[in-house]
Amino acid sequence: MKNILLIFLGGGFGSILRYLISTQTQKLWTINSFPVGTLVVNILGCFIIGFLTSYFFKNDNYLKYLLITGFCGGFTTFSTFSVENYSLWQNQQYGILLLYVLISVVLGLVAVVIGMKSNILLS
Repeated sequence: MKNILLIFLGGGFGSILRYLISTQTQKLWTINSFPVGTLVVNILGCFIIGFLTSYFFKNDNYLKYLLITGFCGGFTTFSTFSVENYSLWQNQQYGILLLYVLISVVLGLVAVVIGMKSNILLS
């Protein structure tokens, strides 16, 4: 139960910080319709999860639930996606890595389109 509370708290904080960083970045750097705010959050999230994963690999404790699963999960799931891909790369599972990236991006985009079309039909 303690782990769930830590994930909850970290996720809430990560989500709020994602919103603040993304909106402020987008206000500072408007480049046509390019989502600079989301890009900054995703890259920053990847750096943070890489740093934390490396640290907790050596020092396993309960804070990984607060910081990795909670904070990074709330901040951006792109960071989790990236660290999983890095793990596949390190384990030389290049075929699975390529398949995972392609399926995630293509099916993710298809799911968004289907979801949007379904929502239009319900309106």
